[in-house]
Amino acid sequence: MTPPLQPRSSRKIRVLHIDDSAVMRSLLRMVLEPQPSIEIAATASSGQEGLATFERIRPDLVLLDIEMPGMDGLEVLSSIRRKNRRVPVIMCSTLTSRGARITIEALARGAADYVTKPGAQNGLRQGVETLTRELLPKIFALFPPEPRPSAMRAPEPPRLSPPPSAAQPPKILVIGVSTGGPAALEVLLPKIPANFPLPILIVQHMPRLFTSLLAERLNGLCPLRVREAAPDTRAEPGCIDIARGDWHLELVRDMHLRLNQNEPENFCRPSVDVLFRSAAALFAGRVLGVMLTGMGSDGLQGSRAIRSAGGVILAQDAATSVVWGMPGSVANAGLANKILALDALPAEILRIVSNPVPHPRVEALAP
Repeated sequence: MTPPLQPRSSRKIRVLHIDDSAVMRSLLRMVLEPQPSIEIAATASSGQEGLATFERIRPDLVLLDIEMPGMDGLEVLSSIRRKNRRVPVIMCSTLTSRGARITIEALARGAADYVTKPGAQNGLRQGVETLTRELLPKIFALFPPEPRPSAMRAPEPPRLSPPPSAAQPPKILVIGVSTGGPAALEVLLPKIPANFPLPILIVQHMPRLFTSLLAERLNGLCPLRVREAAPDTRAEPGCIDIARGDWHLELVRDMHLRLNQNEPENFCRPSVDVLFRSAAALFAGRVLGVMLTGMGSDGLQGSRAIRSAGGVILAQDAATSVVWGMPGSVANAGLANKILALDALPAEILRIVSNPVPHPRVEALAP
């Protein structure tokens, strides 16, 4: 589920690693030290030591264990966020129900992303390979390549879609999100009122264990009912369905939900493209799609399908995205009707649903 690694400029990413496990500190060192663009600026074996070190060295990135004696990862994260709102923090969690629940809480509190710790039974070599595959793309997504001085010039603003002509109100709201998703969804979804007239379907890139806990958490925060999508159920107004981890989610005839384990698309299962395409096929131009923060470009082709059918696409802006990969790919392709800050999206969604701005069918969009 990870895209190819990206190169970076000569400025190194200074990392602080906080973990009480000597084994994990050793594994991370083996993964990060060969990377010419990354420097392990310091390590700490406790939360208290980690916070003191954070103040002293001011790192670019923090890798933070969740379960530590004394001050645990959530407490450390909250303290870091009080001191610095912007420094990215990647949590290191165990693939257990408890680990997943705490990880969801950490992401909601502002952690940028997470990786699951390799199991002890996997061995040293496999542990290094797993962390290399899972962690490095997330680091490089948070620190994208910087342009060389000779190539620097004022960036061109993303192209917005053509002016409107005619449209019908949407019948479905579909949302794609990845890195930074839980925190973004906690801003967006609680602002959707209980009388919202459309079903809402969401693809959030997460493993199976995590998506059910995310739905449970959001259900306690939102006026609408939130559930993990299940086969042979129907999308309904007043309900938000979140795609089950490791299963694609499709919308089929009579608003039924279909789950499948077809091959991943864009390294992802569930894939935003799968959901968006199915919505466009079922409802043509009566689809409202929203692309939120996330790395990679999953959702680009699905957004193209929605726009080609005459639907509407909104994209989160770069300033409020943890990673402007998924919304950025849509915006830069000229597929977004509007590019908005996260906190402006709920009002725009409600405006379109109550008084839709018409958008023309687009037969040929730029690749």
